[in-house]
Amino acid sequence: MAATFEGRDFDFHGFKGVEFKHAGRTAKVVLPETKISGMPWIWRARFFGHEPQTDIELLKKGWHVAFIDVAGLYGGSEAIAIWDSFFKLLTEEHGFSNRPALEGMSRGGLIIFNWAAANPDKVSSIYADAPVCDIRSWPGGKGKAKGSPRNWTECLRAHGLTEESSSSAMTSPIHVADRIAQAGIPVLCVVGDADDVVPVLENTAIMEKIIRKQGGSIQVLHKPGVGHHPHSLNPPDTIVGFILANAK
Repeated sequence: MAATFEGRDFDFHGFKGVEFKHAGRTAKVVLPETKISGMPWIWRARFFGHEPQTDIELLKKGWHVAFIDVAGLYGGSEAIAIWDSFFKLLTEEHGFSNRPALEGMSRGGLIIFNWAAANPDKVSSIYADAPVCDIRSWPGGKGKAKGSPRNWTECLRAHGLTEESSSSAMTSPIHVADRIAQAGIPVLCVVGDADDVVPVLENTAIMEKIIRKQGGSIQVLHKPGVGHHPHSLNPPDTIVGFILANAK
């Protein structure tokens, strides 16, 4: 029998959520009203509760929503280790499916792609929204992106890099895109073509080129004239349909 979650209860758009600590980090799980066979779940990276329409629709269909905060780790090895531990908790102690869908907005793209590349047999699909795919674009600001000096310093520390070594470091999603493709993980990206925070050409477009070249599966939905915000689609039918179609 699967263990129950213990922590602080909260309301998530009419669904019961539980907040607790895991590996010293804030974790949240939202429960559907009716659980369905296989215990499918979507794993949100960063910005829990922002543009929640996809999560809400999946909850209505019996999915769980899970989140663990790895802010300040920028998809590096420590973030991956925390996600590994959280995955083990949810699958082994709570009976969740061993192939969740991953959802990452903006910098959340770093952990969803890097974790999927490290765990290609544990992912059913990836939904990435205006995702950061190269740390030198954001927060580095080494191309056309605005960048963030404070976040860049934090990011270098998280990856064990210096300004000099960052130019040749292979630590971003663009460096593991071939693994995503070779694993056959379906990817859906939603991007705003006017995004100057996480420019498409420096991020999603590179991922798309590599994945297609390697024979992988990727769809990119472009929002003409839209910047970094708003994320997602409203209604989110296309996103939800993609996730459900690839659930295993």
